[in-house]
Amino acid sequence: RGAAAAEMAIVLPLLVTLLFGSFEVGKYFLDAHRVQQAVRDGARFAGRQGFVDMPCGGTATADPQIKNLVRTGTTASGGTPRLTYWTNPATITVTITCDSTGTYSAAGIYTIVGGGARRVTVNAAVPYDSLLGMRLTGANINARSESAVMGI
Repeated sequence: RGAAAAEMAIVLPLLVTLLFGSFEVGKYFLDAHRVQQAVRDGARFAGRQGFVDMPCGGTATADPQIKNLVRTGTTASGGTPRLTYWTNPATITVTITCDSTGTYSAAGIYTIVGGGARRVTVNAAVPYDSLLGMRLTGANINARSESAVMGI
């Protein structure tokens, strides 16, 4: 009579673990996708800044706007984060590198600006927050995207 209840008591922890584990994996992949999209948006926006605003090896003039666009989806200060737990803009870095000796620097629009072809790289390392609200040390969602600075 009690065999079904005993079997259920034995199997239930495994089933619950599989259920919540699959939810957690799904949430992780959704959050990672959102961070990757955000970094792409930021690199695309940064690539359309003027050459003067993107100095070689320096800080972009629109650095706060780029970081806010990545984190919230808008260039205006404030806004709702794309992920509820992504509150720190310091998790985002914007790096500008220049190639003054490469093939692309020898011709075209890059010959009129000093330093050569500019490339902007946007990185994000967001600490992952699980479904249960636990922050695991070292569990980050990392994303990176690059774009050529068009000077438009």
